[in-house]
Amino acid sequence: MTTLRIIVAGGFLALCIYLFVSAPAPLPQDDQARAGACFYDTREVFEALNAINDAARGIYTARIVGGGVKAGLKFGEDWEEPDVDKGPLPALFLRLTAARLETKPQEIGLYLGSDAPINASNLFASTQEADFAQLKATRAPVFSETEDGRALAMYPDIAGVAPCVTCHNEHPDSPKTDWKLGDVMGATTWTYPESKIAAQDALASVSAMLSATQEAYELYLSKVAGFPEAVPVADMWPSEGQRGLPSGPIFMEVVRQAASPEVTQILVSRVKAIEFNEDFKPCSH
Repeated sequence: MTTLRIIVAGGFLALCIYLFVSAPAPLPQDDQARAGACFYDTREVFEALNAINDAARGIYTARIVGGGVKAGLKFGEDWEEPDVDKGPLPALFLRLTAARLETKPQEIGLYLGSDAPINASNLFASTQEADFAQLKATRAPVFSETEDGRALAMYPDIAGVAPCVTCHNEHPDSPKTDWKLGDVMGATTWTYPESKIAAQDALASVSAMLSATQEAYELYLSKVAGFPEAVPVADMWPSEGQRGLPSGPIFMEVVRQAASPEVTQILVSRVKAIEFNEDFKPCSH
């Protein structure tokens, strides 16, 4: 590796560490700076964003919902109703995150789709059916394009815990009632307008995803604040005999710890692979 590449790689590593330690606001968009930037293949950024989503959703499912049920907390699809003392189910937590991501200046799209969803709005479009069939057969991510040319990535959403299977099988609106643990129930789907993304935009997208995740979790904490029976929010995780929840920063600290090794490796790998040509410009001048 040349001296320039060593400097660039070190700089990117420092940026990645900074990103995961302090969760800064998304980096500003600057057309002039972007014009001279190095670029990632968008699928690399999808991999990084999906690593954050997997970590957040896994921790929310196991430690917030799983631990919360043991502590006497409740979760359901009607959680947003004013007189309902519940929190969002894991799939709804993803939807909350996606909604918060839509408020960011980055153009990253996120949604959870299926060929047999409870909510008809989550049904895949006919143009995505072939991609999803391939995903179910291989259980590997599928990368393609939408009809309007946006880059698209699908990741398998697998039934990993019994309550999810039971909920779908027993729901009156479910078109499929024989789900089993280990089934591919749907796909976490990402979109972006282009097939390449400038390095500073990639970092901004990661920052936006972290912010959206924390905002989604804190929407749950806002609902909890109105429960008739107090739920302490501090440095604690719910469990049997312990009715409490971690604060937003504490929840995100665990998410970052889980996701940062994979995300950092993905972001730094592009710097190591830079070729000095027209397609991938060096990250320094």
